[in-house]
Amino acid sequence: MNDERWLLPEGIDEVLPPEAWQLEAVRRRLLDLFRAWGYELIIPPFIEYLESLLTGTGRDLELQTFKLTDQLSGRLMGIRADITPQAARLDAHQLRRDEPTRLCYLGTVLHSRPDGFAGSRSPLQLGAELYGHAGVESDVEIVCLMMETLAAAGVGDVYLDLGHVGVYRGLARAAGLDAAQETTLFDALQRKAEPEIEALVRELRVPEPLAGMFRALAELNGGAEVCARAREQLARGPADVLAAIDYVETVGRELERRLPGVPVHVDLAELRAYHYQTGIVFAAFVPGEGEEIARGGRYDNIGREFGRARPATGFSADLKTMLRVAGSAVPADAPPRLFAPAIVDAGLDAAIAELRGQGRVVVRELPGQVGDAVAMGCSQQLVYTGGTWVIEPA
Repeated sequence: MNDERWLLPEGIDEVLPPEAWQLEAVRRRLLDLFRAWGYELIIPPFIEYLESLLTGTGRDLELQTFKLTDQLSGRLMGIRADITPQAARLDAHQLRRDEPTRLCYLGTVLHSRPDGFAGSRSPLQLGAELYGHAGVESDVEIVCLMMETLAAAGVGDVYLDLGHVGVYRGLARAAGLDAAQETTLFDALQRKAEPEIEALVRELRVPEPLAGMFRALAELNGGAEVCARAREQLARGPADVLAAIDYVETVGRELERRLPGVPVHVDLAELRAYHYQTGIVFAAFVPGEGEEIARGGRYDNIGREFGRARPATGFSADLKTMLRVAGSAVPADAPPRLFAPAIVDAGLDAAIAELRGQGRVVVRELPGQVGDAVAMGCSQQLVYTGGTWVIEPA
């Protein structure tokens, strides 16, 4: 009978050699990249009181969060499903700076159900957040950092998708939709189900010209020309809707300048994390992947519940997904492994210590072990010749 005690839960994965070292090498490289951009590393706890984890995040994250009772206090706790709210808490409650603050993180999160990142329930989330500045410049910085992060991890052939939650939110507000109606129409827009959108605006008695604007949203996607088209088709919409379109166009124009050669796609009906974000949203895609490999956007005032409402923008990604997508393009940091024989010799001990001090990997044979240098994954070996220990091919 098969013993299933060692099976992992669905969506929970583990990383084995040599992929684990490869992942760790890229992790270090990316944290060094964040530091070079001025982002400070934070390491929030894996578990917190539930109300802290879910502050300002909306229903989506609540459904993703594992919950349990603290045996010491009796209060409900949650295992983090996203590090972004924790970063917002640290900015607002712990750091309390007035100047712009740049924070980065990299750690495991746990989801109660599979997310878009390759169906895993245990992503290794990395990300960067910029607090204290509201404007195109900070959004562009975050997108550029996201793109450099993907490049440093070996992910190429990336294209960007831009949107803005303010377009749909402004139209929904002008139409007087309640929360349930707004959600229903939002879901249809995400699927670009035009017949369903048509039926819903009639059922909800959305007046013209707003009904026509909702119908138009499903078609407002493409290149930079989409913004000009949107201004024409939504010209009679609220001022905040038109301002959101202008903002997307400005960000897109600046990204084309900063990231020449990177395709930028505009989709005003693609509203990732709609209940979470407050402004521009963006995502990175590669051919052959149905889901984005990195995503982010503006989420101003998330820190209000922690005592400080600050502008905020950021991005996040799953490091394991990035390495899977990069495949053989992942930069290799590992030096060749050396095999040292199981001999008691002071000169050999000194040679091994010197090599390890230089950053070389030396695997020492154990007496009576099975497996030679090649079997131990070593391409080189230490051999005693001419009165000294030298490196030779294995």
